[in-house]
Amino acid sequence: MALRVRDVMTSNPTCCEAKTNLRDVAKMMKDCDCGLIPVVESEQNQKPIGTITDRDIAIRVVAEGKNPLELTAQDCMTSPCITIQNEESLEDCIRIMQENQIRRIVVVDTNGSCCGIIAQADIARKLNAKTTAEVVEQISEPNLQTVGNDN
Repeated sequence: MALRVRDVMTSNPTCCEAKTNLRDVAKMMKDCDCGLIPVVESEQNQKPIGTITDRDIAIRVVAEGKNPLELTAQDCMTSPCITIQNEESLEDCIRIMQENQIRRIVVVDTNGSCCGIIAQADIARKLNAKTTAEVVEQISEPNLQTVGNDN
C-alpha cells in the first residue's frame, strides 16, 4: 500500500499568527527545535497563510539591518503557503516539493486547517537510501521559476 502524507508527517506543528512578534516566533523555533513555523489566519481555524523560517529571519530581517524586536511574522513570512492535504500520496507530496523547490511543506486536513508538516528528513526516514538521495537531489536542483524560495 502506498504511503500517504498522514503516514509521514509530523503532526500538530506549532503555529503562529501574522501578528505574532518575531521574537516569539524565534522562541517557538528554539523551543520546538524546528526551522519552520506555519503562519495561520487564527488560532481557531488554523488555516495557513504563509510560513516563516529561520532563514527568512536571517535574510529578510538581520541581513537587512531591521530590528527583529519591532517586527511580526507577517513582516518576513513567505506567502502564499504551499500546502498538501493529509490524504494525498507521498509521491504527490514529493512532486509538489520538487516543483516548488521547497524542503518542507505544510499539511492541511479536509477543512484546510494546518495539521502537520513534512520535511525532507521525514521522507528520508520512510524511504530507502537511494530513493532519498534522488528526492533530495531533485528538490535541490535550481528551478529558474522558484529561485529565492527556501522553505
